[in-house]
Parts: sequence; C-alpha cells; structure tokens
Amino acid sequence: MEKYLKIIQGAYSGYFNYFINEILNPSWHNYFYWLVGASLAIWLLEIKFPWRKNQPLIRQDFWLDIFYLFWNYFLFSLVAYNALSMVGVEAFNDFLRLFGITNIVAINVSHLPFWSKLLIIFIIRDFMQWGIHRLLHRVPWMWEFHKVHHSTEEMGFAALLRYHWMENVIYRSLEYIPLAMIGVGVTDFFIVHIFTLVTGQLGHANLKINLGPFRYLFNGPQMHLWHHAKYLPESHPYGFNYGITLSIWDFIFGTNYWPSDDENLPVGLPEEDKFPHDFVGQNLRPFERIFSKK
Repeated sequence: MEKYLKIIQGAYSGYFNYFINEILNPSWHNYFYWLVGASLAIWLLEIKFPWRKNQPLIRQDFWLDIFYLFWNYFLFSLVAYNALSMVGVEAFNDFLRLFGITNIVAINVSHLPFWSKLLIIFIIRDFMQWGIHRLLHRVPWMWEFHKVHHSTEEMGFAALLRYHWMENVIYRSLEYIPLAMIGVGVTDFFIVHIFTLVTGQLGHANLKINLGPFRYLFNGPQMHLWHHAKYLPESHPYGFNYGITLSIWDFIFGTNYWPSDDENLPVGLPEEDKFPHDFVGQNLRPFERIFSKK
C-alpha cells in the first residue's frame, strides 16, 4: 500500500510540474499549444468556410465545450486521472508478476522504420477506438456516459471535446494492453494522438470537406454528422458511423449509414429537454441514471 501512496504522490507532483512546463515552455513537442493551436486554426476555417452558414460563430454551448477541452485534456489528469492510471498500471503489473510475467511486449515495433511504426500504432489504436466507440453505444451503462458527447445540439470543432471523464477511463483502460503488447513509446503515442486529435476536430467541424473516394477510408464531417443524428432509423437502433479517424471499419463491418449530405440534419439527444445543460449536471447525470436503475 505504501508503494501505491508514493506513486499517487509522485503522480500529482509530476503532472503539476509537467502542466506548468507545458504552459511556460512552448515547443513542437508541447501538447498544450498543439491542442490550442489546432483548435484555433480549425475554428478560423469554420468562420471562413462554414458549411451551415446560418449557424452562429459562437454556437450554442461553445464556451462549455471549450471548458471541456481544458478539463478532459489537462485538469482531469491533474485532479485524478494521472494518479489513478499510474496506480492501475502498477497494480496490473503486480498482478502479472504473480504469474512470473514481467514483460507483456509480444511484438516489439520499436526497431521498425519510424513511419511504418507510427502507421502500425495508428491502425491498431484506431481499430480499438472504433470497437470501444461501438461498445459505448451498445452497452447501456456506457451509453449513459456517452450521452454527454451526444448532447451537442450544434456541431463544431469543439464538440469533439465534450465528453464525460469516464470515457477517458474506458478508452485508456481498454487500449492499454494491445498498445503495451507492441511496445508503444511515449513519443510515438504523442504523434499519433495529435494526428487523431486534429482529424477528430475536423470530423466534428462546421466544414464541408469533399473526400471523394477517400470517404471510404477517412471519416469526415459529412459522415460523422449522421453519427450525431438526433433521430435514428429503425435499421440502426444503436447508431452507426463509429469510426474515429478511419471510416473503413464501418464499411467493413456494416456499421456505416450516410444517406445524404444534409447540413441541416437535427443532432443531439431526443430527450435533450431533460438532459442537463451545465457541466456539473452533465457529469453527475450518468451516475444518477445508472444507480437509479439498480
């Protein structure tokens, strides 16, 4: 127990120092300014080339989503996630040591050429995210958390950033073992994460991006808008278009649905009048719903 308490203490002090260093020392490897810079650039594109021209520049809940940006990508890690995840990893490794397992790397990609290594990591992670995203729609208790993301009533780049902090726990927990088994390094993960962050923001943006034949490979705002459709067809009661960066998984597994490029498609939750519109209410609502069903 003392070991875990030291890990928690070190995690808090280490992440606080990291966060301050991120803000005070801009660089190409600085996640904070990549996130802020990418968000600003895509927002300017939305202003210059809006797909939904009648949508306000400061759309509904814009500032709430900006707060989610800093909460989910920085503040939540400072408050709890970084310490809990480090304890979780150490506890998992301790569990494996009981069986004499000290290394779970099955296929080490670190010796491969740089770009091929990034490509492998990206494809494995994107497929995992497609599968996890599908679970978020099909498993009832997971869907209660994922509703926060789908409560967006006007789409824009920052809609990507509105999600319940439990999604971080779910995604990172389920991603950990497959990525650890191929020996993913911190720098490799950083590059892949930045790329998926930017493409994810573009997928939610108020932009019309004509991908042509590449629409069968990459997700875009026209396809992803349907994922956020307020009213689902009877043929897809659990949703569709689960791809994060790549759309190919949806076409392969038959979870694609894209009948038209309808920029005025209503998005959000059918019960949006009952869903909280504030940060605290949105983050408490899933727990209230889950425990009320028991």
